[in-house]
Amino acid sequence: MTYRAYPPAVPDQFTRLFASPKFASSLALVIIGFAFSTTALRAVIGPPGVVGILVGLVVLAAFSLTARWAGVDWHGLLPISIMVFVGWCALSVLWSSYQLHTLSASLYQLAFTFLAIYIALARDTIQVVRATGDVLRVLLGVSLALEVLSGLLLDTPFVFLGIQGNIGSFGPVQGLFGSRNVFGLVSLIAAVTFAVELRSRSVRRGLGIGSIALAVFGLLLTRSPVILVVALFVGLAALALIWLRATPAANRWLLQIGLLGGTVVAGIIAVAARARITDQLNAGSEFEARTTLWGEIWRLAMLNPLEGWGWAGLWPVDVTPYGWLSFVTGRPQASALNAFLDVYFQVGLVGLLSFFALVTLAFWRSWLLASDKRSMVYVWSPLVLVTLLVTSAAESTVLVDFGWLLLLICAVKAAQGKSWRSLLQPTPHRHPEN
Repeated sequence: MTYRAYPPAVPDQFTRLFASPKFASSLALVIIGFAFSTTALRAVIGPPGVVGILVGLVVLAAFSLTARWAGVDWHGLLPISIMVFVGWCALSVLWSSYQLHTLSASLYQLAFTFLAIYIALARDTIQVVRATGDVLRVLLGVSLALEVLSGLLLDTPFVFLGIQGNIGSFGPVQGLFGSRNVFGLVSLIAAVTFAVELRSRSVRRGLGIGSIALAVFGLLLTRSPVILVVALFVGLAALALIWLRATPAANRWLLQIGLLGGTVVAGIIAVAARARITDQLNAGSEFEARTTLWGEIWRLAMLNPLEGWGWAGLWPVDVTPYGWLSFVTGRPQASALNAFLDVYFQVGLVGLLSFFALVTLAFWRSWLLASDKRSMVYVWSPLVLVTLLVTSAAESTVLVDFGWLLLLICAVKAAQGKSWRSLLQPTPHRHPEN
């Protein structure tokens, strides 16, 4: 009896392509660029087009991960806190009154989760920093170019992109990101990324300095009081890390405790003096609108305090209770403008606790790595997390798109370096001759 030889399921040339470092580098660059561009892409090609691109990226990442399977470092993966939070969000479809929206939002979240894990596995931290820097140089440059075109050359707003053309009066500007707060957040993340690139000497000095100037210019043009406060926190965190890294390892734990205590005291003072701080920042009207929204969200959240209303990600304004919240505030709302309140509203106390565990573990692990490791590249993750988490008090950006992608990349990278599961691994026995 003769047997017929069948060709392999995947030709060797495709396997080599998907396993190649160049493919992983290019795909990571596209994924990060896509994540930061979703607002503009929705305006240009609509939500179905964004979903189509997302599905295509997931398929390519799956092929690449499969081809690179044998060489992937699975140590510390996957943080249990990520699995618990994402799993609870998906489980909320069982009690959601808008099940179709919850199902689609959960699949959207899972897709970005997979892409974040792929990047964290396929690229080193310095490669992630470089890819993020390359993307943000382009997006900030295009954003400011469009602002100049709208506000100075054509003197007309680009309504479909949300660009109001205010650059002639030095802002506020929105760029490709839909609002000045998000543009300010992106500019601040860019400034951190460019600074780490420059200090780690991964880019030319002239390019690094020019990139930082571009990010700072974009940040100032937003004229956002929210981002001004966030920038202050990021600056203090950077100074604390510089202090820690210069402290001898034997005394570092005492300084860590002191910094933690000082942060708690400063947080209490900030909460107690929030009204005066708001007046000093001249953000009274904006804060009053947010307070109205938060009060109504809290009232509705008390109807389902444990499990929430059901995961929705970006709010669907045409369903209850999100349409009601837009009606009460007199403007369409796409989020709770506070990530932690948003999580509590959508997935209840269980979801809030799991999300809090996720961000706390990610920040603590990345902070310890940045304190102990000599390479400057480890500073990037904690500073990006500070940027995202402090902004979370006024925006829900960390829950979707680029915010969620960066949060998970930092969480997975930190888990690979500081996972408690590494303690469970047996120490390899060395041969006596070695």
